[in-house]
Amino acid sequence: MMSWVDLLVYSVERVWLTLKADWYYLVLSIGISAWARLNLDKEKVADFCRRNRTSSVLASVGVAVSTPLCSCGTTAVILGMMTSSMSWAPIVAFMVSSPLTSPGELLYSASLFGWPFALAFFISSIVLGLAGGALAYFAESRGWLKGQSRLAPPASVAPEPNGATPRARPGWRDLAREAGRGARSLLPRFTVFVFVSYLLNGLIPRSWLSSLFGQGRVYGVPLAATLGLPLYLNTESSMPLLAGLMRSGMSPGATMAFLITGAGTSVGAIAGAFTIARWRVVALVVGTLWIGGILVGYGCNALPALLRSLGL
Repeated sequence: MMSWVDLLVYSVERVWLTLKADWYYLVLSIGISAWARLNLDKEKVADFCRRNRTSSVLASVGVAVSTPLCSCGTTAVILGMMTSSMSWAPIVAFMVSSPLTSPGELLYSASLFGWPFALAFFISSIVLGLAGGALAYFAESRGWLKGQSRLAPPASVAPEPNGATPRARPGWRDLAREAGRGARSLLPRFTVFVFVSYLLNGLIPRSWLSSLFGQGRVYGVPLAATLGLPLYLNTESSMPLLAGLMRSGMSPGATMAFLITGAGTSVGAIAGAFTIARWRVVALVVGTLWIGGILVGYGCNALPALLRSLGL
């Protein structure tokens, strides 16, 4: 057991080494997110989902995982989708997938967990969105989601006049300014929580984490998925902490389950959901994320053994 001074010095050194090794991931993540925030028109995103009715669930999930929308942005897009009497399936698919990931967050998670874990999380976000859409389609076909919207029935929308002023395209200065705002938000959180994760590595005995969330603990995945519901903070804070816990003995499956349920059921995501829908739709979203997180977690833990048995 290291002394407090040695532990603090070790944690600071590890933060520096982490930033030195992964700075380009962070820069790319900040740049992609800044570009998308400046160029993303939420009304056009919603209109794209409305126009692709024949493949609406696929379109919704594709848009959800490729756009860095915050809780407010997700709510704005869903409100736009609901202006044309769209069914619940694409809306629920969007509500499930959108809070989980984006291209910037894919790079951010790769810097902390490595590409195999980051890609597994990204693909899981797509699969769970499709599953949520399928469940919503089934529930709506049985009449279980009737009257679940909190909005008034959509009225016909008048077309925009031909002389409408086009949206000004942002320039390099705008991009630099937005990237600066993103860096001021992400880098301090990343640094602080990487430091905290290494500090916890030295304070929490590995045997404790292994006994609760380690590989082979059947209850570890559902326990992590359940704890993700109330304890998840945000992507910038939770991912570095979980990366540290994973190094200390938390299984990849338990980590994945916590991330899936936590990201999709954060305070902002649930508050936004309740402004749009009533409890049955919200319960469907939360249930899809919780059960899906558990199944994905078990799959992540079982995959290495399966690959070894196949000689891969």
